[in-house]
Amino acid sequence: MKSKKRVITITIYSLLILLALISIVPFYMMIINATRENKEIIMGFSFLPGSSLIDNYKTMMDYVNIWAGFRNSLIISVAVTLLSGYFSALTAFGFAVYNFKGKNFLFITILLLMMVPGQLGLIGFYELNKVLGFLDTYIPLIVPSIASPFVVFFLRQYLSTTLHPALLEAARMDGAGELKIFHTIALPIMMPAVATMSIFTFIGSWNNYIVPLVILFSPEKYTLPVLMGFLKGSQVAQNLGSMYLGIAISVVPIMIAFLFFSKYIISSISAGSIKG
Repeated sequence: MKSKKRVITITIYSLLILLALISIVPFYMMIINATRENKEIIMGFSFLPGSSLIDNYKTMMDYVNIWAGFRNSLIISVAVTLLSGYFSALTAFGFAVYNFKGKNFLFITILLLMMVPGQLGLIGFYELNKVLGFLDTYIPLIVPSIASPFVVFFLRQYLSTTLHPALLEAARMDGAGELKIFHTIALPIMMPAVATMSIFTFIGSWNNYIVPLVILFSPEKYTLPVLMGFLKGSQVAQNLGSMYLGIAISVVPIMIAFLFFSKYIISSISAGSIKG
């Protein structure tokens, strides 16, 4: 019996290690190719880094200021993540705790909005910002994140399973206001779920390509995905090492986000499962 269990354990761990290697290899190839020159990349993959990293970097910087795009994307993504996390948590708190007229209708509306692709309203979104005078600014890329249907839905479901009504009643008896209850009781309870959604919100904003491409006109305001799109259509596209280097730079923040916040995904999932 013990030997059978040991074989199963070894098999599971072997499969997990294999899956981890399959996931890591593309990133490793990308980083290695960023240090190699064209002819070396064309000849095939190598596990050893090349010596053309600086040349590839100079070639890339001759055509685009990758760090300006990095800065722009970082500003937008951080602002979107903070606004979406806070206001979605506040909205979810209202849906989970209070009973008011039209509550079910509004929640169903949120569910329906989750199913509508954002690209369908892109023309109307452009015309609205044109009338408001917000074109070529970061406002259309940041402010709409306050209303995030999926994040509200996720946080509302999470809060409904983790927040006990007795906590709210005790706080009200102590004289706490509703905003204080939200900030001192509900928000800390929701933090694992907020952190989980913040990861996906950050990644979605960082990788957003079509909306910045439509809204922004000034090259100095371009986000990193837009700059990478222009990079593919320039002379740099002939230098594969520079292309790999640009992609590697654009992927780093996403890897860091998962590295530091992945534990919150596990904790939020386990919290919901334990409660259920």
